[in-house]
Amino acid sequence: MPSDEQLAVDLLARTDYGRVATSMRALPFLAFARHIVVDGRVLLRLPRGVGYHRACIGHVVAYGADNLSSARSGEGLWSVHVVGACTRHDPTPAELERFGPAPRVVDGEPYEPVYLRVEPQFGTVHSTGGALESHFAHMP
Repeated sequence: MPSDEQLAVDLLARTDYGRVATSMRALPFLAFARHIVVDGRVLLRLPRGVGYHRACIGHVVAYGADNLSSARSGEGLWSVHVVGACTRHDPTPAELERFGPAPRVVDGEPYEPVYLRVEPQFGTVHSTGGALESHFAHMP
């Protein structure tokens, strides 16, 4: 991938958490997720108990993250979104280690993780302060 098209995925690799967006029963929703980037793919860890993974698997999803609350003084703000097909994923031991420890409880229920993979096809990056150029790129 040319460097301009890789920017969206590279920026995702700078953060730990983001939001996955799709629709369930014709209604849009956003769900938080832990993510890692492996070989240009975005791997997600979501809580199984809320069932959002069922709406994601086998469908196109959007996944986004930003540095809006973590930018250092003088650092430009950025927001990134990738769009792609989502499938179930069985993480390797190395990937599980990169995800780090899972929470014990989510929404008052014991946490059971489910892992998904997003194959980015499109990415958008928006930024302030001239740190990055806003662009929309097709990622083969």
